[in-house]
Amino acid sequence: MTAGRHQTAPAARRTGGRWRRWRRGRPLTAGVLIALGGAEMLVTLRAPLGVLLHIGPQGLAAYLVPTVLVICGVLLITAPQQRVFYALVSLVLGLVSWLTSNLGGFLIGMLLALVGGALAFAWTPDKQRRSAGAPAEPVAPAPREPADDDDTAVLPLTETADPTPADRS
Repeated sequence: MTAGRHQTAPAARRTGGRWRRWRRGRPLTAGVLIALGGAEMLVTLRAPLGVLLHIGPQGLAAYLVPTVLVICGVLLITAPQQRVFYALVSLVLGLVSWLTSNLGGFLIGMLLALVGGALAFAWTPDKQRRSAGAPAEPVAPAPREPADDDDTAVLPLTETADPTPADRS
């Protein structure tokens, strides 16, 4: 090692970089919660409780609502562009499951679906990350000066002249 020069080791590779990018690019937690809520409702339909048995159209809805919830959870993970639609469907079906699917899967499945739907509705795609030293303020566009041959009128309150020091105080 020579004086004045420091040799640095190559940067350590982060493990899971591709997984982290994939996971942050979609509402994974919300989709998993919605799918788990629907699966839990399907399991409780097979519970050996004769009191909660539904026959006829209600029996079909009891299987249809949790199945659609599981599908919404999977589609939320695979197609995050449609997250608002899937979130609204899962929120509505989570509430409907109270009536159709054994009190929403004994309340647990309904709560999982509602929390997952709320998370999916609130999720936004991750924007490009700024470096730590980059300023956070946006760059304002330059004001447009009307040309002499331009027929555009400038409104009195929209003039963009810089205020003088006397105007600022």
